[in-house]
Amino acid sequence: MLMAVKNQLRVCIWSVRCNIMREMLNKVTFLTNICFMMLNNAAFLIHWAILFHLKENIGGYTMREVLLLWGIVAGSYGLSHTLFDRAFSLSGLIVNGKLDSYLVQPKNVLAGVITSGTSTSAIGDFLYGLVVICVSDFHFGRLFLFLFFSVTGAIILTSFAVLMGSLSFWFVRTEQLGNNTVGIMTSFSTYPEGIFRGAARFLLYLVIPVGMVSYLPVQVMAEFTLWKAAAVACYAAGLAGVAIAVFYRGLRRYSSGNLMEARL
Repeated sequence: MLMAVKNQLRVCIWSVRCNIMREMLNKVTFLTNICFMMLNNAAFLIHWAILFHLKENIGGYTMREVLLLWGIVAGSYGLSHTLFDRAFSLSGLIVNGKLDSYLVQPKNVLAGVITSGTSTSAIGDFLYGLVVICVSDFHFGRLFLFLFFSVTGAIILTSFAVLMGSLSFWFVRTEQLGNNTVGIMTSFSTYPEGIFRGAARFLLYLVIPVGMVSYLPVQVMAEFTLWKAAAVACYAAGLAGVAIAVFYRGLRRYSSGNLMEARL
């Protein structure tokens, strides 16, 4: 059992490595995409700096909390799209019958699918998050928490994308719904928690898990609380388990697209 898991992990690492090496064939484009993504994210912080110049507190957040928020979200998003980018286009693969080539490979189907693509610009997101955390009141404990919450956030984002994409096994034309829901999750996670009230707050914690990707981690990084950190880790593990179970349950209903396609 442990040997099988180890082998699957090695195959996934090799797949991600090959994806990144393929993107690096054109080094100029590769580096340009990374740099421009970092600059794009930095532009949003200028926007927040102007807002905090006009008002000291927005939704209970100061500039310090916003820096933590953007650092965690950029780190989570970057890690997720660097390692598991194909999870965010899972619905299209299912609808168009393009899972065939993954079914015949001697490795875990879901792992094979989600690690079969990478986003170059997402590397810029992760590096940007790392820079933001390092320049805002740096200490090693905060750096460790950033890496920890980047991993849990990436797991939550990827699992949620797999869950939304897997709906296509049962329902037609859910691709746009899944994409929009994941997009909403990413967008809302960059705004202070305090501006949301009532039903919106309920949705962002229990339906669309924005709170577990960004809000709770910000609270832990601002003032460390062990049970909150443990809650985020447990939620990430639980959501991953649900996403895997739903994907394989839906895979039983999958109809081949009869495509002659090979993956190297």
